Amino acid sequence: MKMIKKISKWILAFFLIPVVYLLVSLILTFIPVNNEEEYTEKNKSIYLNSNGVHLSIIIPKNQIDLKLLNGLIYFENDNYFSFGWGDKNFYLNTPNWSDLTFNNAFKALFINSSSLIHLTRYSTTSNDWTEIKVSQNQLNKINQYIYKTFYFDTLDKKVVLNNKGYSNNDDFYEALGSFSCFKTCNSWVNSGLKDSNIKACLWTPFDFGLLYIHKK
Repeated sequence: MKMIKKISKWILAFFLIPVVYLLVSLILTFIPVNNEEEYTEKNKSIYLNSNGVHLSIIIPKNQIDLKLLNGLIYFENDNYFSFGWGDKNFYLNTPNWSDLTFNNAFKALFINSSSLIHLTRYSTTSNDWTEIKVSQNQLNKINQYIYKTFYFDTLDKKVVLNNKGYSNNDDFYEALGSFSCFKTCNSWVNSGLKDSNIKACLWTPFDFGLLYIHKK
């Protein structure tokens, strides 16, 4: 009888943990931070983009700090740089959601592993991007946040993974940090906005909270 009760508790916990995680995530997603109106002029633009699940921060090339720009691969017509962060194994082995496997998802969420910055370059803006007007100070901070996520080798250079991009306009770079269910690609973007004093969620693993805040 004691064994049955133990098993029942484990089964209950197995189903309750994801439910609690989801509920807490939703609550924190809809608690805004940095909501006070700033009186400094917001004459710069950055953008948010989502593929339906994964958020990235887009900055015009002429608004990117030189130290962040240095060491990045780009071409003359690349005018907008999209920065995303995530689990290395997941990025490289799941180029499309149809490639998602339980093994890759489990490793990304629960096993300490390396991470990458996914840099995608665009020549023009897209209608599905969400524009955020920011001040020069906020722009400087978001540049610094992204810069500090890159891993640098012993020669103080960014480390690109050659021939690992999904197309001819993107590349992967080694990054700091480890992906988990508490630090996702979207919470990385959210933390960047929070640290830069830009409107953000208290915490979120989702993409829709930030998009909602900045589309209002």
